[in-house]
Order: sequence, then structure tokens, then C-alpha cells
Amino acid sequence: MTISSARRIAARMETIGTEGAFAVSARARALEAQGRPMIHLQIGEPDFDTPAHVREAAKRALDEGATHYAPFSGIPELRKAIADDVTARKGFSADPSQVFVTVGGKGVMLYAILGLVDPGDEVIVPDPGYPIYESLTRFVGAKPIPIPIRMEHEFRLDVEELASLITPRTRLLIINSPANPTGGVLTRADLERIAELAQEHDLWVMADEIYGRILYDGAEHVSIASLPGMAERTILLDGFSKTFAMTGWRLGYAVVPEALKEVYSELVINTISCAPTFAQVGAVQALVGPQDDVEAMVVEFKARRDLIVNGLNEIEGIRCATPLGAFYAFPDISGTGVTGAEFAERLLTEADVCVLAGTAFGGVGTDHIRISYANSRENLTEALGRMGRFVAGLGRG
Repeated sequence: MTISSARRIAARMETIGTEGAFAVSARARALEAQGRPMIHLQIGEPDFDTPAHVREAAKRALDEGATHYAPFSGIPELRKAIADDVTARKGFSADPSQVFVTVGGKGVMLYAILGLVDPGDEVIVPDPGYPIYESLTRFVGAKPIPIPIRMEHEFRLDVEELASLITPRTRLLIINSPANPTGGVLTRADLERIAELAQEHDLWVMADEIYGRILYDGAEHVSIASLPGMAERTILLDGFSKTFAMTGWRLGYAVVPEALKEVYSELVINTISCAPTFAQVGAVQALVGPQDDVEAMVVEFKARRDLIVNGLNEIEGIRCATPLGAFYAFPDISGTGVTGAEFAERLLTEADVCVLAGTAFGGVGTDHIRISYANSRENLTEALGRMGRFVAGLGRG
């Protein structure tokens, strides 16, 4: 259908990107509906159920009438639970008044970029990194500046390279540790140097810490907001989707400096009004209730990580670093003779294994694919077998 000039689509829609996992998932499910035995390694979603005590709390809340509007910033019980948890786990004092409960972590990103970034400003984003950082930056008319995250540097950014990218137009720096898609974890020394740069150049920092409790091999999670001089310039992003297997509950949260409380208040009111009340009641129990399910989930993820990393490194042409956090592997497949995009496409259509091309997360990912090992060990073992046979077939070509 032709759209008249009066009913045109806004020009800004040409700048917005997407999250490739959803489009690839739709293709995989369409093939599966045709009877194909698909193994899904593309979505960053724990395959565990939300802990029972969280679900029960939300059910009770529904029965008790928690179906009305909540305060726009979140119910007081949840804001206090978040502030207490942040203070205990992240090493800096958070007050409930600094907490804003959002509909998923994307809300935190949206409000940071809408509230802080003007057209023509620059935002430094990780490459590879979560694609919505770059998408929202372009959407507001700003310029994303990628900071390369390379396997050769343990999937940690090079702080000196970061320093070289800062200009007078740099407004916001986005960091993600543990990281999607690489599983890389920034060290305390990395973050101390990043903090120095942020203060030297008077930058805002958005710290995406959504995977902060999914760590392996003694890796330390350091919140940059806990470092001297950083709490007043850091927007902390966290939530419930990954740690508590609550992706469908759509609950994230921001902890913001005093100077940004009015910004977040106005943007929350203008967009979502509030997050669902009964879901927030359940989330309180996620934080204050038993943590056994979280701990068991991390133990299982580690076993899966070891399985997938060892299996990938046994396939000729594939090199896979051992991630220290999250539940992703980001192997280099350049030795197979094809790009990551071709590898992912052909693996889907020829071997019924769905992964993501590394370029879904930025240009550095050209020779990579992303694998989510949030799947059973049985399925991961089968996927490795299919991948091995697929790569062997490439060699014969």
C-alpha cells in the first residue's frame, strides 16, 4: 500500500535497529513447525522456571487485588528490597528513592539515552555488544562510537583504546560486565581506569549489570558505581530476567544519581505509567527469599559452559575462549573458511541448530557466532555433534 505524504512514516524510523535474536527465532520456529528437529541456542533466556516462592507470591498478590496501578517508580517494598540488595552486593549505598522499576532492562537504557543524549552527541558502546545500545543511540540522532571487545584481550575492552575514542562530543559511556554476547568480565583494574576517564572527561556511565550474579571460576563482579566518585555519574541497570529466570515478567530496574531522579520520573510517567503491580510483589520475594535456585542455576550453567567450550574447541577450525560470566560463548569460526553470518545461516538450514551471527552484535563479530548455552546438556551435546558434522562437510567442499 502506498502511503501519502500526509501519512508518512517518521524519518527517525529509518535509524532504529533491532535485536536479531527475535527474527532468527521466528525463522527457527517456522522450520520447527515443518517438523525439523531444531536445537535453539540463539536466545538469551534461562531455560529454568521462575523459583516457586516468587510465583506463589505473585499468585497471592493477584488474589489479594494487586491489579491496580502501582506508584510510577515502583512499589515501596520492591524499591527498598532493591536498594538493600544493591547496598549489600554491589558495594555502594543505595537509597530506595534512587530506584526506578521499569518494564525490562530496556527501559533503563531508553531513559538514559533519551534523558542524557542530544542529536550530534556521541555514545561509546561495546562492539560486540547488546544491539539495543547502538539502536537507541541512532534513534535519538546521536552517534554510536564502538569500542572493540576482542577475544585476544579476554573479551575485555582495551582501556587505552577507549581513551583514544573520547572526544568533546562524548556524552555517555555504556559498559556491560559480565557481557552479552561474549561472557567477558571487566577486572577491577579495568573499571578503576574507566572511572578515571569518566571523571577526567565528565562523562555519564550506564553500567549494564544484568548478568552480575552469573559468574564462574572465582571471577569478581565489581560495580563501577562502587568506585570513588562514580555513584553520582553512573546509571546502574539490573533486573530479574536473567538471575531469577523471570524473562516473561518484564521487570528491570535503574539505580540513578540524585541528579537524574526527576529525569527518570518524567520519562517513566510518559511511557509506561508503572510496571505491573502483582509482578513487583513477586519480585520482592526474588530478592528477599531463598537464593538456592539462583545458586543451583549458576552451578548448572558452569557445567554447560564447560561442555560447550570443550566441545567447540575439539571442532577443527573453531576457537572458543572460556567465558567468565553470563551464559554465552562467542567462538571464532574463521578457521572453517566461512564468515560468522554464513556459518549461522547454513547451520540453521542444513544442521537444524540455531545460533546468532556475531555481526548481530557489531562489526568485530564478523568471524564469530554467539551461542547461548541456556539449554540442556543433552541438547548441547547433540548440537555439538551436528556442528562437528557440519564443519567437516565444509572441509570436504
